[in-house]
Amino acid sequence: MGKGDRRTRRGKIYRASYGKARPHTDVVTGVVAKPAAVKAAPAAKKAAAPRKKSA
Repeated sequence: MGKGDRRTRRGKIYRASYGKARPHTDVVTGVVAKPAAVKAAPAAKKAAAPRKKSA
């Protein structure tokens, strides 16, 4: 635990990165900024292969 630990707040500050331990806050509103959710087109469902009967 400490500066070398990537999972702790101190480790995130040391490495200048963000994550769950050090959420990136919006400067104007002070609210934690969430990454924009990209809405993908619904994927076509793949038909399941018929099951083989065991002998």
